[in-house]
Amino acid sequence: MKMRESRVLKKLRAGEVVSCLKVNFGDGQVSELAAMAGFDCLWVDREHLAQDWSVVATHVWAAKAHNTDVMVRVPRGSYSDYVKPLELDAAGIMVPHCMGVEDARNVIKMTRFHPLGMRAIDGGNADGLYTNLDFNEYLQQANQQRFVVLQIEDPEPLDELDEIAALDGVDMLFFGPGDFSQAIGAPGEWNHPKLVAARKRVAEVCRKHGKFAATTGSIDRLEEFVSMGYQFVSVGADVVGMSAYCHGLVSRFNKETTTTQPVQGGYK
Repeated sequence: MKMRESRVLKKLRAGEVVSCLKVNFGDGQVSELAAMAGFDCLWVDREHLAQDWSVVATHVWAAKAHNTDVMVRVPRGSYSDYVKPLELDAAGIMVPHCMGVEDARNVIKMTRFHPLGMRAIDGGNADGLYTNLDFNEYLQQANQQRFVVLQIEDPEPLDELDEIAALDGVDMLFFGPGDFSQAIGAPGEWNHPKLVAARKRVAEVCRKHGKFAATTGSIDRLEEFVSMGYQFVSVGADVVGMSAYCHGLVSRFNKETTTTQPVQGGYK
């Protein structure tokens, strides 16, 4: 038996660009809908959201039913916080605020099996096919078919970016413009020279060391990001789409009801 192959890694290794949607809503139906639409990856967030593990499991089940990967952004914490999504059969995890090479090494140690790391072994969960996957095959396939992403969203790790990207066990570096803009004292200035330079450098260093570059941004800038070398781009979020849809409906409703004659009569 084999572990489910990662759609994201298959496309990245083939030189293709991966589409991603951020999921904030705590219901697997959202993930199923997005997966049915054709996204390669869904980014489920536990750094900023209070989704418990049972909710994360529903996202994973719903997405992989349509061969879509789930990447869980974990909160910074113990090794259990990092490996739990993988045991639920998420295809990858994203660790926020990697602050340097030693920080990256510690993440690898906790999230990769031998010989890359010392991840705690169970094998009785969804990723190990509930013990139906051979023990040694489980370790090997998990290292090959599950991805670890480190977020670069602070100026501090830039000095050690080459060393971080050179580490075995890291698949992707994800440039986070939001927190980076705040860290350089220019919150929300997406075209600030320091932010632009950092974004370009992350892509260049990934390419140099054979790793994949990831980021988030408007789909209107997708071509720009791809030309920089980014192969993984998160282009939207469920809350953004739902907000725009609701605002659009209400705006049209209010416009149309103010231009029509009021209904006469009613209850007395």
